[in-house]
Amino acid sequence: MLLAIPRLSRAVVRVRRLAAQVTSMAESHQRCSASSQEKEGPATAAILIIGDEILKGHTVDTNSTFLSRALRKLGVCVQRITVVPDVQEVIAKEVALLSPQYTHLITSGGIGPTHDDVTFESVAMAFQEELHLSPELSQLVEEFFGAVDKESAAMKLAMVPCSAKLNYGTDPQTGQTLRYPLVSVRNVYIFPGIPSLLERAFKGLEHLFASSGTSFYTREVFVDADETEIAPVLTRLQTGLGRKVSLGSYPDWLSNYHRVRLVLDSDSQEEVERARAKLLDELPKGSVVPLISDPVSIATEEVYTLANGGTPLGDKVSSALKTIEMALEQYAATEVCVGFNGGKDCTVLLHLYHAALKRRYPDGKEKLKALYIRIVSPFPEMERFLQDTIKRYDLELISVEGNIRQALSEVRERRPELRAVLMGTRRSDPYSLSLTPMCPTDPGWPDYMRVNPLLEWTYHDIWSFLRTLYVPYCILYDKGYTSLGSMDNTCRNASLQTIDDKGIKRYKPAYQLENEEEERNSRA
Repeated sequence: MLLAIPRLSRAVVRVRRLAAQVTSMAESHQRCSASSQEKEGPATAAILIIGDEILKGHTVDTNSTFLSRALRKLGVCVQRITVVPDVQEVIAKEVALLSPQYTHLITSGGIGPTHDDVTFESVAMAFQEELHLSPELSQLVEEFFGAVDKESAAMKLAMVPCSAKLNYGTDPQTGQTLRYPLVSVRNVYIFPGIPSLLERAFKGLEHLFASSGTSFYTREVFVDADETEIAPVLTRLQTGLGRKVSLGSYPDWLSNYHRVRLVLDSDSQEEVERARAKLLDELPKGSVVPLISDPVSIATEEVYTLANGGTPLGDKVSSALKTIEMALEQYAATEVCVGFNGGKDCTVLLHLYHAALKRRYPDGKEKLKALYIRIVSPFPEMERFLQDTIKRYDLELISVEGNIRQALSEVRERRPELRAVLMGTRRSDPYSLSLTPMCPTDPGWPDYMRVNPLLEWTYHDIWSFLRTLYVPYCILYDKGYTSLGSMDNTCRNASLQTIDDKGIKRYKPAYQLENEEEERNSRA
């Protein structure tokens, strides 16, 4: 023990020196930032995320995203987000650095009874203060944990910097005062790290941050062109806009309908609208596309409007809907499932069936049932699309293995209530020439009614439907694949291959295939 005393003394000296250095930094930044905060402009904020679990990837940080959006709505411009470990000296140094530079410094995490909860101690060190036992917080801790000793771990929640202020928020739903206050020191607001607690506390204390009188205006433009193609336009436009409007460019490799999202941002609505008009005028003709963020919620209206439009595609849609409606006349929704493997045809079928089902049962709570026959070596992109589709349509997925006959036998055993299966078969598919819109399975097969709404559709009809209604489909179709199976038997379609002006081989998307008889050239 005696041998440890010199090492302990040296450690105390290092902490004192660090505290002095941190305090000097804080005083210096306080002086240099005082004049900057007097200047006109929006309030600013920095967010300090505290926790080893974030840096190690054990926990996903959602707090900075929530705070950035919430502060922006209040007219506060977030200018920095920093993540630091649960180390007192590091946190203190960061607080001393950031606090003077911004109107608000919001910390998240490091509040609790354990050894690695050191945010209160760190903020105290940053401002060269001692911790003290807050009588008000002490009483709240005792009310929550029961009678506890002053030296207990729970009482650590009541040990705060001497100049700490307790801010009681208001529950926006009930109007009641929140039971536990948020601790702040100067312009540093110390939030808990648990997202639900942080969000509740922030919503109850929005008035602390909503005093700037600034509003931000954002407009988005979606472009179906490569970023390199539009880069000169963006550079030229941003140069002309100066600092009045910011222009951000964000490529999106997973969207079927746009390749770049452009974001215009300003505290002047007039300036952002003027910039948007100029941007639309200078972008390549035909490159700007609408964003249909939720085609599923509007499916019934859009599909039936198309069906009644009197166009050749509309007539195909109308005929398909009549077949689906005929099936729903004969079978309850609980007795029907739709075959879905992620391909383009069954994606059309799923969208049609969803539209018809919602029209027939607008208040129905029953999930749409989808039959998925798993294959060996599926594409990762197809698996991702499948999961996205389950969420998008709120599907109940019935997953089975084997060939179609084996799969139907398993379904018969597991789900005996099912009597009809909607299938995305087209007349051009193998063994489909003799099929009718509704036909029972062949003798020797499990007894099901096969419902075939798409029999008379062509390859081009499928793509026209998907892209007219902006229905999401598997991204592989945008990379040169026209018919999808497994990774073992599927390749890009050579008919879609092109050579660009730099001699690089590229593939056009599937919807640009001219000769639909070449559709299955993707299959080995």
